[in-house]
Amino acid sequence: MKEDSRRLANLRVHLVPAVLALANPPWRRDVWLDPSAFENLDHIFHTLFDDFCDADNPESYLGTSLRTQEEVVLMRQLGAALNAATADAPNDTDEEHLASRAWPEVVAIAGRLAQVMVANDLKELVALHESESATDDVLPRTSEAAPQAHQIERGTAGNHGEEGPA
Repeated sequence: MKEDSRRLANLRVHLVPAVLALANPPWRRDVWLDPSAFENLDHIFHTLFDDFCDADNPESYLGTSLRTQEEVVLMRQLGAALNAATADAPNDTDEEHLASRAWPEVVAIAGRLAQVMVANDLKELVALHESESATDDVLPRTSEAAPQAHQIERGTAGNHGEEGPA
């Protein structure tokens, strides 16, 4: 894996779950409103605005934590919606944010952004797998290589013919 790809993945491992949490009503209710839980809306704000992106100005994160221009546009929209929800939360509590008139827009944009980010990550994973498969086809196989599906007989534990667990 290239260093740029590894850095992008390391940032997205924080960013994507934050966006998914915004789009997930049960998560918000069960986690953010539980005072004993680690994650709350403040954690999400830090992730999206300070630590792994800047939802107010996401353009500079293209190629760093955002993969595509579509993600940049949606992140900017999400930032604006979160700022609108914050304006409706004078005491800055999670409960006030969730009750904000702007909150349904936060959820809708976060849902779309989550869908785009996950789809983009899956495309990247497929491309990585295909490039590794192409490399594997060039490398010689050893006798200890994993068996192909058609080589495994039912009731065995692989290519040595031992019986599997009963």
